[in-house]
Amino acid sequence: MSELRSLDLGRLDSHAESVSGVQIDSRRVAPGDLFVAVGRGSAYLDEARARGAAATLVPDDAFGAMAAIGRAARSRIGARVVAITGSVGKTSTKDILTALLRRRATVVSAEDGFNNELGLPLTLCRVEADTEVVVTEMGMRGAGQIRALAEIARPQVGLITAIAPVHLELLGSIENVARAKAELLEFVQIAVIPAHVPELEEFVPPGLDVRRFDAPEVELRDGRTVVNGIEFSFAARHQAANAAAALATLEVLGYPPPDGPVEVEFSRWRSQEQELPGGGLLINDAWNANPVAMRAALAHLQERAAGRRTVAILGEMAELGPDAPRYHEEIGREAGTVALVIGVGELARGYDPDAWAPTAAEAVAVARDLVRPGDAVLVKGSRSVGLEIVAEALAG
Repeated sequence: MSELRSLDLGRLDSHAESVSGVQIDSRRVAPGDLFVAVGRGSAYLDEARARGAAATLVPDDAFGAMAAIGRAARSRIGARVVAITGSVGKTSTKDILTALLRRRATVVSAEDGFNNELGLPLTLCRVEADTEVVVTEMGMRGAGQIRALAEIARPQVGLITAIAPVHLELLGSIENVARAKAELLEFVQIAVIPAHVPELEEFVPPGLDVRRFDAPEVELRDGRTVVNGIEFSFAARHQAANAAAALATLEVLGYPPPDGPVEVEFSRWRSQEQELPGGGLLINDAWNANPVAMRAALAHLQERAAGRRTVAILGEMAELGPDAPRYHEEIGREAGTVALVIGVGELARGYDPDAWAPTAAEAVAVARDLVRPGDAVLVKGSRSVGLEIVAEALAG
């Protein structure tokens, strides 16, 4: 606690000599935790104390305080730290790598999409003395943000999953996306990057140990995917590229490939499948969307439909800049073979959908009216659209 006091981060109230964990959500506080009241968190100090918080902190600067706490936690970590970033597939790759590592090592992995200035320090604060590998995730919307996160995590191994047209609203070009993602490479000893991505190659620091992964050999077998001869529990073909990235990172860490099937539990709202009435299928991929991921999800819908009528409930794709209408029109053409398309959000009109709703809340009624028993349904859109409520309504 003396170290925490010495950081002078704001108003610290404590009745213990140490804390056992750090939370920013009062509902997750366990006895012994430090509760950091970010945002409107100061309204929940009493709730955190009632749940057993050993200390509470009302920071002068929330991001600055969490960064300082993250650095302090990192200074005590003896485990190897892996950082994953990329335009698409960060969280799924993290989930796959975690599943691979848990067969061989003691692992702490980022929860869900904990990949920003608040989420990264929370991951570092969960590391125990016996942890052997820490798998962190780093997201960004603009230049400099990956560098700031990497400065906190100081990873030894960095993985970039892909470079794609995302965050163009702030970055403006694919080249700038690659430059921003490559900030991670300034900090690592070994980099794992996709082969044949020329936009990225020019930003690789000279002399860095670089391992490249290629497009994998893929086979779908009884609802499971075989990637380079290794069987995974997921059925989505597009996850094979993420598996190849995870396998390459596993090798860099010095662990052998798995000797049996790998069961992967993906974070919520990512390629989650659920049966619907009448033999239907729901593919809940509502966490986020960009043109590359949208194309992959539509292909997965067709592959999983198995003769069922296909329905795509597609939210708009955010942060695509001036070319956003064109990207939406392109995805609309990709969705031309889908029997029924429901667009959600103003930009989703560009899909030329069969039905449209301005918000996810209003899309619930539209979907309930148009989806039939036995349909194969994909739900996908940017995080800002919040399409998970549509998926939950259909599943319920």
